[in-house]
Amino acid sequence: MNLSRLATTMLIGSTSLLFACADLHHHEHEHQQSAYFTPGLGEIMAQTAVRHSKLWFAGQARNWDLAAYEVDELREGFTDAGKYHPTHKQIKQPIPELIAQHIDRPLAGLEQAIKDKNLQMFIENYNSLTAACNACHQGTEFGFNVVTQPGFNPFANQAFGSGN
Repeated sequence: MNLSRLATTMLIGSTSLLFACADLHHHEHEHQQSAYFTPGLGEIMAQTAVRHSKLWFAGQARNWDLAAYEVDELREGFTDAGKYHPTHKQIKQPIPELIAQHIDRPLAGLEQAIKDKNLQMFIENYNSLTAACNACHQGTEFGFNVVTQPGFNPFANQAFGSGN
């Protein structure tokens, strides 16, 4: 009888261990898959649109720290676009070249305006960035995607003013 209990205990213990190991392996596999996730160019550009809008509201509120952060995030997003999507569909020119051609100068102008805390210069460079986005879209057969200054603030859960 003791041998039977021992065998049953060992069987239950072994089965539990096997299920635990299988579950651990399953979670490790999920982690490895998520580590290799590459966002699509559309996802990167959708986030870019959000950053573009937030940059506008930060500048209008003269929240220069937030504006600088959003410009940095825009740069990071454009870098990711070029890194993960050096080419895309029918676009003939490499994405990193398009970004350098259209986006680098307006972002540098925005960085200077933010550093100088100059609202008029900020607006001019923001409008240049917006025009550059549209020029890039036009030149790559994505002209149906027209970027504008935001007409209203959809970010009800964020205060853009900083008090400075």
